[in-house]
Amino acid sequence: MLINADFSRPVAMAPHQYQWVASPQDGVERVMLDRVGAEQARATSIVRYAPHSWFPRHQHPGGEEILVLDGTFSEGGLDYPAGWYLRNPPGSSHQPSSGEGAIIFVKLRQMSTPEQPYVRIDTRDPTSWRCEQGREICPLFSDASEQVSLQRLAPHDALPADAEGGLELLVLDGDVVAQQQTYAPRSWMRLPAGALTAITAGEQGATVYLKVRHLANMRLKG
Repeated sequence: MLINADFSRPVAMAPHQYQWVASPQDGVERVMLDRVGAEQARATSIVRYAPHSWFPRHQHPGGEEILVLDGTFSEGGLDYPAGWYLRNPPGSSHQPSSGEGAIIFVKLRQMSTPEQPYVRIDTRDPTSWRCEQGREICPLFSDASEQVSLQRLAPHDALPADAEGGLELLVLDGDVVAQQQTYAPRSWMRLPAGALTAITAGEQGATVYLKVRHLANMRLKG
């Protein structure tokens, strides 16, 4: 299966374009934002857990990255409410579930180096944030191949027009404007290296999940 698999081309998806697809497990469905592979795939998705739903224990040979958007996501006997960021390294395993229901942003099989730590960050904790060059940033992860953060943009504040190695973002609050289109919360965007699209916050500002550098060598076409 190939969905938005040409990483040399820009792509954007707004919430009204979501197509929810059932997973193999009852009560769990997902929106496939990009995907290379069948059920075991390199994938970026929005995943929705119904109350009292779960997945059997499984491994993640290429790692897993999660941002909890709504509800409470659970694994390993611990609960992670909205705002928690998790990274499970390559070779890890878990049995995820949700008692009250949850919506999460998930990236699978996209970690390039095997020696990575587990990461657990509460992005709603003020101490997770710092000010850099006049902008509020919550650092989430950084290595030679990628840098991940949440960023709060003031009204009309701009992201870099051409991030080295491309960029990917998910709008969490407020809205952003790109190529005269306005993208509301839960809109997702991926821009390859060399794309010159300016991205600015709207009238009320915006909070975004931002990943950069990770698309430098991606060229697969679907």
